[in-house]
Amino acid sequence: MKFIHAADIHLDSPLKGLETYDDAPVDEIRGATRRAFDNLIESAIAEEVDFVLIAGDLYDGDWKDYRTGLFFVDRIGRLDKAGIPVFIVSGNHDAASQTTKTMPLPENVTLFSTRKPSSKQLKELGVVIHGQSYASRAVTDNLAVNFPPRKTDYFNIGLLHTSLSGKEGVHKPYAPCSVEDLQTKGYDYWGLGHVHKREVILQDPWIVFPGNIQGRHIRENGAKGASLVVVEDNRVIEIKHLELDVLRWTNCVVDLSSCETTDSVYEHVRMALEEERDLANNRTVAIRLQLEGRCPTHAQLMDRIEQWTEEFRGLAAGLGNVWLEKVLFRTQRTIPIEEIVADNTPMIGLLQSIQTMNLDNEQILAMVPELSTLKNKLPSHLFDEDESMLPADQESLLELREEVRELLIAKLVEHGGNT
Repeated sequence: MKFIHAADIHLDSPLKGLETYDDAPVDEIRGATRRAFDNLIESAIAEEVDFVLIAGDLYDGDWKDYRTGLFFVDRIGRLDKAGIPVFIVSGNHDAASQTTKTMPLPENVTLFSTRKPSSKQLKELGVVIHGQSYASRAVTDNLAVNFPPRKTDYFNIGLLHTSLSGKEGVHKPYAPCSVEDLQTKGYDYWGLGHVHKREVILQDPWIVFPGNIQGRHIRENGAKGASLVVVEDNRVIEIKHLELDVLRWTNCVVDLSSCETTDSVYEHVRMALEEERDLANNRTVAIRLQLEGRCPTHAQLMDRIEQWTEEFRGLAAGLGNVWLEKVLFRTQRTIPIEEIVADNTPMIGLLQSIQTMNLDNEQILAMVPELSTLKNKLPSHLFDEDESMLPADQESLLELREEVRELLIAKLVEHGGNT
């Protein structure tokens, strides 16, 4: 027996951080989640699976129009023709949509009830699937504790959209439960959703987050897809990750410690971008480039950040299937600041002032009030729920302060600030 476990489809969800750029790969952005879903359908048919599980967040909240739902019904119809049933629990994003609740579903789809956990038996396969959907967007109750006990002589699957204990802070703590809550049910496989990073939590029993099928921003980086599960004699014998994404996000860190010239910097970056392109297997790859290391070229880089960024963008564009989302300059000086400036210069006073500055969001917005105005003019989809435009944690603020400090040092040194 074989089945596919997928979750967090987020059909027609916008890919954040791309469409605001003039050079963004617009054709790859539009319809990315649909094309990834097409890959899911094609994989299910090609693998001749017995059924498909979707563990919540099929949709991304309210639809702009019915085309989102009609697309889903059309593609699921292909599975119906292939004799492949689909079992779904709704998640927090599905529950937030009013149109989702009124959309008729194809006959091969089972949507589990929101009232209480229910079970669906597939007698010919010896499988029973237990699941419960979300009745509202914010489900804070432990749904798992009310799931029915294991049905003997069957391969038992639990289908649940949950944050699971220990995932708080990464995702909203919806339908929280512990690993022990899941273990006590005696099921053979728990197909979970809500956490967008693929993770096998446990193998006895199997507790699996397949991750989402298409990364939507830089924090959802790496290969995205679903889990293909193979079962023999009521035991999982293999779980394979199916790569379904059509546009891949990646963090590319380049160590420039050995770079003594700007030509060497350029070559190191080119090689790193080529490697990321090749790893993406012909997908378009959106890269956040981070430059690190103590290098002699540090001041030259920091002095011309905008020019270097545009040069790297041009380099990426020339490689094909590569788009540079952002460049982070995190290099460091090879010479201590004490050797660069004298104690009695105005520059050392400026640096000391920066070092003792305690930054927070309110202070930054007070110093640069235009930032608050800017955020109000930006599209709301650029920010996650409750996300600030500026970093809120102390570690990020300290990092921001160091960036400002190093930028000023480089500017002053490159332009004679030590005289």
